[in-house]
Amino acid sequence: MAEAKKIPRHLQKYVVDQQYEKYTPIDHAVWRYVMRQNHNYLKDAAHQAYVGGLKSSGISVEKIPNVMDMNRALEPFGWGAANIDGFIPGVIFFDFQAHGILPIASDIRKLENIQYTPAPDIIHEAAGHAPILCEEKFSEYVKLFGQIGSKALATSEEHELFEAVRTYSNLLESGNAASAEIEAAKANFEEKQAAVTELSEAEQISRLYWWTVEYGLIGSVDQPQIYGAGLLSSVSEGRGSLTASVKKIPFDLQTVIETGFDITKPQPQLFVCDSFDQLIDAVNEFSNTMAYKVGGTQGLDKALRSNHTATIEYNSGLQLTGTLRNIIKDEQGEAIYIQTEGPSALAYQNTELSGHGKTTHQDGFGAPIGKTKNLKKPMEDLTDKELGIKQGKEFIVEYESGVKIIGTPVESLRQDGKLILLSFKNCKVTLGDETLFLPEWGTYDLAIGDIITSVYAGAADSEQFYSDLEEVETKPFVKKELTELEHLYGIVRTIREKAYLDFQADLSEVIVRLTTKFPKDWLLRIEVIELLAKHNLWPDKQKMLRKQLEEIKLLHEEYPVLIERGLMLV
Repeated sequence: MAEAKKIPRHLQKYVVDQQYEKYTPIDHAVWRYVMRQNHNYLKDAAHQAYVGGLKSSGISVEKIPNVMDMNRALEPFGWGAANIDGFIPGVIFFDFQAHGILPIASDIRKLENIQYTPAPDIIHEAAGHAPILCEEKFSEYVKLFGQIGSKALATSEEHELFEAVRTYSNLLESGNAASAEIEAAKANFEEKQAAVTELSEAEQISRLYWWTVEYGLIGSVDQPQIYGAGLLSSVSEGRGSLTASVKKIPFDLQTVIETGFDITKPQPQLFVCDSFDQLIDAVNEFSNTMAYKVGGTQGLDKALRSNHTATIEYNSGLQLTGTLRNIIKDEQGEAIYIQTEGPSALAYQNTELSGHGKTTHQDGFGAPIGKTKNLKKPMEDLTDKELGIKQGKEFIVEYESGVKIIGTPVESLRQDGKLILLSFKNCKVTLGDETLFLPEWGTYDLAIGDIITSVYAGAADSEQFYSDLEEVETKPFVKKELTELEHLYGIVRTIREKAYLDFQADLSEVIVRLTTKFPKDWLLRIEVIELLAKHNLWPDKQKMLRKQLEEIKLLHEEYPVLIERGLMLV
């Protein structure tokens, strides 16, 4: 992929090959229909950056974009593009954006889901998100949002809900899942949704993202313009968003984070910001409530609830990454000792400390929090001599909380003049009658610091912590024979693009086969009528095809609108 060096190593695991050859002529026709409809409407209804942004971001109305081309086109705006395989965790999605990379799902909605799909698809990801990124202030907002959003802590129930949503949405879009399988996935989704009973900071910030980047309006409540990707990529919802049927609410951070959403239904209300600067101020304001700025016991509680990888940072600068398993608290409810489980790592200024990666701390890490007894200054500010450490001599550290450490110091680690880690052999750690660490467990590394200043989702040094994760496996590309209908779409596309001398014979054959074999297909009929009208051919056949479309309208409640809008652009 062009400019792949822009993608950090820990994110490359989610990048897959677009396999551009997999798109069928019907896929390109779906893209073209949606884009022609949206471009025709949005050129007047969207933010002024939209029309120019389409071209600038490497997107054509006529065919599905190549993500490598988009990656090159977005570079002057400080962005790149990467192909991903559908749903990825929110933290990872935001992490891509924090690095100025637009993650794009390569699949495209099926013709039967042409108006809307709950699963990520290239119409939404490319044509929805990319154009407005060419606007400087909005670009600044999305990158900033990525940096902040990637640190948001979710609950374990929300993580489970994410997996359920991914499964259910993918089944809906696949088009070949059994009804029993879909119903089971729906029931699981509803069960997981009901289990989410608290409003985490991850859910709150996802609402801010939804009502701005995905479904935002800008300007005045009376005359707003569209900038949200969900509206820029939906044939129906984009048009409906500016009508009186959708309530317009002045943007307000508190109201936004208190307003939930349902991805399977049109939004009943939308929020109108007066500028992108207002959004930048809002996400900065929200970040002040997050664990990564608040820290303390409150932040640790959020990490415990998440049951996922999180980073805990001491005032000394030491960073502990792992899955928090236990918090021991004092009588006032303040954390005095923490324990992670499974592979954990230590870092400083987001760089893993040598010898303190997941291999060393594969079974977890325990660490006290709070002030030590009988020291005039915090431990991190004292030299070994001031601490009274003597090589080969037993050393005792006692905390006001009652945590007691007895062992022989073997190494002290300092960064920027501060002690951040003190390693012991033959060490025992206790809290009253409770034993927290025994000598036979190996070396005890004492985290130095009496205050937790920050707690956030993900790893301090993502490149190292996630270096052993398996890459997302690209689905093997199997070139398949086109169906007869796909072949007919391909002929029409070739005629439209090349208009070769003897195309009339081929077009006549398409009409015959379409009429006799595919009585329910509406989109190809519109494309054929478009060609006939353009070349001023066969009025009688145009009339016949239009009559067939009138009959097709009766087959589905969405067809009348889809067909009429298609014919309007002929």
